[in-house]
Amino acid sequence: MATRKTARAPAGQAPQLHCPPVSLRVLGLCLRVSAEDQASAGRASRRPAGSDPDAPSPKPRFHLDLWLGFAVQNWILDVGQPVVMLVLPPAWFPLNRPGAAEFLHVLYGISTPLILLQMLERSPRTLPRPAVHLGIIAVVMGTSLHLAADSIIRRLLLIGYELHLPVRENPVMKTLRPSSLIDAFELLFYFDDTLGHLMWYVPLFLVLFLFFSGCFIHRKQEEKMPPAAWILLVPNAAYYWYLITEGQTFILFIFTFFAMTATVMHQRRRGMVPDGNGVFMLYSFCAALLLVALWVSCLWSDGVLRKKHPGLIYVPQPRAVYTLHLRHKDHT
Repeated sequence: MATRKTARAPAGQAPQLHCPPVSLRVLGLCLRVSAEDQASAGRASRRPAGSDPDAPSPKPRFHLDLWLGFAVQNWILDVGQPVVMLVLPPAWFPLNRPGAAEFLHVLYGISTPLILLQMLERSPRTLPRPAVHLGIIAVVMGTSLHLAADSIIRRLLLIGYELHLPVRENPVMKTLRPSSLIDAFELLFYFDDTLGHLMWYVPLFLVLFLFFSGCFIHRKQEEKMPPAAWILLVPNAAYYWYLITEGQTFILFIFTFFAMTATVMHQRRRGMVPDGNGVFMLYSFCAALLLVALWVSCLWSDGVLRKKHPGLIYVPQPRAVYTLHLRHKDHT
């Protein structure tokens, strides 16, 4: 019977083992399986004790801090501008210097991009970074245009300008010489009511829709609005009413609402429902639409305001209603 001879290694060296190729392949396979077992054991050890890997993800929380900051910022820094102008005496602020309303407008232009960025950070769906940068730049430019135009319009109100009348039909404008200056004021109102509002509100409603599109959970995790959300519902819906009426953003608002409704219908087919934040936004938009319908129905037969707001969509501005029906009563 033939015997296999093993070569002796020189002194001081370990003997060399000659393994067949099949043994090497089996050894490599064993090492690979061992490495996978160690990796799975490491993942299991990092998982919290008592947690089920197949358990559903925890319910998302209601962003109370975000919505509270959104409401406080809008009511103090945006809605507070005309209120401050009515409450504080005009003699306190020279006409050639910024007033309290302008300072609030500056703070609003600073805080609005921060709120929008906070919404995007908490939303699972966002835009590409260049689009986010362009949107923030548009918001800053829109609020800046609105600040410059609005500050001049407030000073026109102090000398008798009537906001419920078109620019060329205002008694103040009829006395201007040369008459070509009226074109400059029409450009001013275009910057205020059209261009500035578009650059300001289009990114705002886009961010609101993106935030809403990420506020969905599985049907089994369906939750109700917390009590704090019901408290914030009234000021939030009232501010949306202010955006629609004073900012003349009914078309943007209604398209955003339709997009939100279509998103809800699409997600329900997948077994998803809005979470507390999504329900809060839906209820706020619905309540704002009801407030706008009530506002329009009360002023439906006003011929002067209809001349100010011609066209199919008739949504009177609150400041035009003030100069038409309330300012003369205040002076008397």
